[in-house]
Amino acid sequence: MTPDSDGKDPYYRTKLILCFATVYLVWGSTYLTTKIGVRELPPFLFGAVRFIVGGSLLFLVACLLNVRSGLINPKISVQEFKNLLIVGFCSVLLSNSSNAWGLQYVASNKAALLNVSASFWIPILGMFGRRAQILSSRVILALAIGFSGTLLIAWPNEVGTNSQIVSDHQQWLPTIVILIGCLGWAVATIYQRNVVTNLDLLSFTGLQMFLGGFMMLILGLIGGELSRWHWTPTGMAALAYMTLISSGIAYAAYAWLSVHTTPAQVSTYGFVNPAIATLLGWIALDERLSKAQIIGMFVILIAMLLMNWRNRSAA
Repeated sequence: MTPDSDGKDPYYRTKLILCFATVYLVWGSTYLTTKIGVRELPPFLFGAVRFIVGGSLLFLVACLLNVRSGLINPKISVQEFKNLLIVGFCSVLLSNSSNAWGLQYVASNKAALLNVSASFWIPILGMFGRRAQILSSRVILALAIGFSGTLLIAWPNEVGTNSQIVSDHQQWLPTIVILIGCLGWAVATIYQRNVVTNLDLLSFTGLQMFLGGFMMLILGLIGGELSRWHWTPTGMAALAYMTLISSGIAYAAYAWLSVHTTPAQVSTYGFVNPAIATLLGWIALDERLSKAQIIGMFVILIAMLLMNWRNRSAA
């Protein structure tokens, strides 16, 4: 995908701010929402419905916008379908399935902290490919500061709620699964940044979400999750939020950022989201927030500002 020319788009800066704000705030709240959702609904079917419905709505909006603009929706070639499958597999099946499953066993703040690892993989992987970006000394310094902030947040030996503390050594498998999902997300981000496609951004995003959701549906059915599906108000509310807000609006904003900014800038969501998720988990789920975690969130904010300060977006 190739970005619009920043110099020719007078609204580029506004779009940039709105997209970053959407990704930071909405995805920072998804750990809490998913944690609540997988308490009520099986994780893979929860994700499948979210992405199938959300992807379909995004694709429908894209088609309507194209028709309104007098454009013809391009046909999907074999190579196009392959690209959609790869991004859908990495960003939806691998990444989101891992997080949804892992959130059954780990606190939402810990899952958010583990997802910071994607912010280190994205700039590193972004050094390769058709639109490779070499890391500057300032970006490397910001990554190092951000990493130190995550260590401060993750410093406590125990995680969970005040009423139910779970030792770290009991969570090694969910932790590894979530970390694997983070790598998948980073791969999908860089692949989508470098892929050549005839599809517009919304169409590509909607279709890859739909395909990834269909993969999750198959996984859920094979795992016998259909018998565990219950139409509870809490579960449906969490699913609606994840479908319309997270998979719809925020996913489209992230896709725009992955194409129109540098990998280092895109990766800053991984520093900010855990801070938001940790605060929400503390407020809503009584997940503990230590002094070290509070300091760590400010350190992460400093890293984000350093990475973006007077930074010109690359094409």
